[in-house]
Amino acid sequence: ACLLHVEDPAPLAEMRQTAAAVKLKVYDNRIVTFAPLYLSNLCVNDCLYCGFRCSNTEESRHILSHDEVVREVEVLAGQIGHKRLIVVYGEHPQSGIDYIASTLRTIMDVKVKIRRGWEGTPNATHRGGGTGQIRRCNVNAAPMSIAELRVLNDAGIGTFQVFQETYHRPTYETLHPRHTIKGSYLWRLYCMHRAMEAGIDDVGLGVLFGLYDGKFEVMGLLYHALELEKRFGIGPHTISFPRLEPAHNTPFTQNPQYRVDDETFKRLVTVIRLAVPYTGMILTARENAQLRREILPLGCTQTDASTRIGIGGYADLLDEAQHGERQQFLLGDTRSLDDVVRELAEAGSITSFCTAGYRCGRTGQKIMGLLRSGQEGQFCKLNAVITFREWLDDFASPATIAAGEKVIAKEIAQIKARMPEVFEAFMSYYEKTRTGERDLYF
Repeated sequence: ACLLHVEDPAPLAEMRQTAAAVKLKVYDNRIVTFAPLYLSNLCVNDCLYCGFRCSNTEESRHILSHDEVVREVEVLAGQIGHKRLIVVYGEHPQSGIDYIASTLRTIMDVKVKIRRGWEGTPNATHRGGGTGQIRRCNVNAAPMSIAELRVLNDAGIGTFQVFQETYHRPTYETLHPRHTIKGSYLWRLYCMHRAMEAGIDDVGLGVLFGLYDGKFEVMGLLYHALELEKRFGIGPHTISFPRLEPAHNTPFTQNPQYRVDDETFKRLVTVIRLAVPYTGMILTARENAQLRREILPLGCTQTDASTRIGIGGYADLLDEAQHGERQQFLLGDTRSLDDVVRELAEAGSITSFCTAGYRCGRTGQKIMGLLRSGQEGQFCKLNAVITFREWLDDFASPATIAAGEKVIAKEIAQIKARMPEVFEAFMSYYEKTRTGERDLYF
């Protein structure tokens, strides 16, 4: 609470340096990339700040069929190279738990031949005939009952993500009309308790900065995390901090009373890292490229790239333009995954495409123990290098390969020095990946 009020340059610089050090200790220098996949913009709610609100008659409504879902995944996994998605669903009877569970299975079942795509030409080492596949699906959806959440868990979900939007109850009730499902503040507030009781032990919290005072919202996130730790022994796997962005035919977003400026936003992100050191922190393409360059080093661990948030946006909308009537809000950064990965490599970070933790059962209490002890960063360094090698060979441009090779050389040297007991086994997996084997992990 005190750090939220710091404005003097010297302590602010110390806070930012400490946040970066905490991130490095807990997560090493990895950045995980993902893509959002919006499956529906049908919604029964009427949130004043949202382009999907039911009263927005200018929105082009659509829910993806299973065939359309397959087409989206073919682009994401076969042309861009994503391995991890956050799948986003509106709150509507047509996109209820049965639709969610079935589309998750559809996504995970898609295996597509890697081929030249709208990202550019595959590099010289690309051998053709390889298979692209999504290996982890996180879900952003409406709060559900325990029975529905058990169905979701059985479908093989990664992290279950629900944002409270605002923890300030009077503001929440003003922005979410009482006649809609989302109008119940407490139903939303306790959705993660129900998720834990249903067996989903990885959950993601978040607020939408700009709806109320940002300092209050950070404290709400912190106390939500503390409550989950106290009740279940497991805090949030991720925390997200999107800012309110303009949306098509949505006047509320144009001049919000509690707009968070860039410098304040940096301070809020820094404090979240210091307050909840074990959590993954997600910086999204809502922010422009320059601001993302400045905020990622403050402790963020995940970011999206090649982002399209229009319904059917990957298969149908292959241009750079944003189609406001088909998406929830406007993006600040639509750069390709290749561009983002290259920039990260040039800054000394390795992009991790690893999803091994979920497939090996390192979730909930297990992952929290590794994160809190600082062991997770070193453990995942092995898989980060292997999956980065795989992605570079299958999807990267020549310029990105050149930048990535430098990072890999540095990472291999660190593994040899810090983990000599596993170095031989690691190099065996690494060389197998170089010669064309895929999906190897520790």
